[in-house]
Amino acid sequence: MASFDRASPALKEILLRIYSAEKPIEVDHHLYEFGSVEYHIKSSASDPQLTYLSISTPLLTQGVLLSYGLSPYTIQMVREISSDVLEIVEPAKEGYQLTLRLDFSKIPRGKDSLKVVTEVSSIQAVILSSQLKEMLQNVNSWDTSQGMYKPIKLVYHPREPFYVIRQPKKIVAVFPMRFKEYSDVIIATSFFQELMEVGSSEKWAKAPPCSWSPIPPPELRGEPFEDLSTNGGFVSFDISSRHVEGKRLDKTVWSLLNFYAYVKHHVKCTRGFIQRRMRRRLESLVEVLS
Repeated sequence: MASFDRASPALKEILLRIYSAEKPIEVDHHLYEFGSVEYHIKSSASDPQLTYLSISTPLLTQGVLLSYGLSPYTIQMVREISSDVLEIVEPAKEGYQLTLRLDFSKIPRGKDSLKVVTEVSSIQAVILSSQLKEMLQNVNSWDTSQGMYKPIKLVYHPREPFYVIRQPKKIVAVFPMRFKEYSDVIIATSFFQELMEVGSSEKWAKAPPCSWSPIPPPELRGEPFEDLSTNGGFVSFDISSRHVEGKRLDKTVWSLLNFYAYVKHHVKCTRGFIQRRMRRRLESLVEVLS
């Protein structure tokens, strides 16, 4: 299941080990995550203050915005992670999209050091989330000449694609839902229906409206059959300009990117709760019969 953490735990551990080492250490390490994300971390004992971090990651979309690689907006978001500590190396190491030079001498001592290393370790999340941010920030600027209603396929984690569809004054995010176990389908379907009911209440009027359907929405007609073949239906959220204003933009983007992970977490917890209840009732019945 996808993690809710922005930072890569493994990358964070390696960077902290380099930063906290009492003596300079040599590091030349390749790290792989999710089967398609690769990091290369290189640190030399002869120059212990500098560490080079390269990353290769599938782009969120191969659409128009990113046909030439990382956009200027994404590059700027990377620079803002910790401008004092990291510097973008051009050109990037061969085989990677981005290489960073990390100056550990610029990291403040104390509790702030952990915060800085954690932020640097979130580099992949920054790259991918910035692409969706760029789309959502333009929620009111697209017109028919820019391909309105044409779905854009996004892939945050392998085998879990979702779509964003431009419409007048809003963007619709559509999630095809798949589950391995039939019991998970039942739990998830109930959850989606409750999500629609709660979302339509006055208390949550400011949240993006949610809808669920067992069949694909009309806007996805023509998309690959394998992407539309589901057993859990399709969950849609309507994103308007008020959902991407100020600090809401980051929250909205992260919620969309981790929607699959949240649903799987909910299903897993619910299944565990049901199993514990059934076990306790079975034990109570055994006590009565014994």
